[in-house]
Amino acid sequence: MAASEERGIGGSLSDAEITAQINYAWLDRNVDMFHSLNLAVYEGRAMVTGILPTQAQVDEAVALAWKVNGVREVINEIVVDPSGRTGTFATDSFITAQLKAKLLIDKNVSAINYSIDSVRGVVYIMGVAQSQAELDRVIGYARNIRYVQKVVNHAILKTDPARKT
Repeated sequence: MAASEERGIGGSLSDAEITAQINYAWLDRNVDMFHSLNLAVYEGRAMVTGILPTQAQVDEAVALAWKVNGVREVINEIVVDPSGRTGTFATDSFITAQLKAKLLIDKNVSAINYSIDSVRGVVYIMGVAQSQAELDRVIGYARNIRYVQKVVNHAILKTDPARKT
């Protein structure tokens, strides 16, 4: 599967190592932090989503991610809420599953190149799009799923010069 991804086997393995190290750092620091956050890493770009009770914990989670070798960017999409609860787990799971299913059945979308997460009705997209048309399709699918409040795109185009750095 990794060979068919845009980032290739080496990139996939590197991102898996980064993911493991960030998750370990969170778990080692605070079990609740580890359980409250989701992480998608693509070509050294780490997108962090989830909910934490304080800005200090958000800052700490982001700082820990930055410390991992190979991280080129940390995209902080963590929501601060003192209750620390999403309150929308079932809805967010539905949204994520619906979008992933739509991407998988669309022959004009290379679904393997995307990571999707939803938090409180906000869909976060990460990965590498083959073209602007493909990315527009992905965003369009996300916007048209029931319960979606907003779509945040962090996917980049295959031809983006930032991928080479």
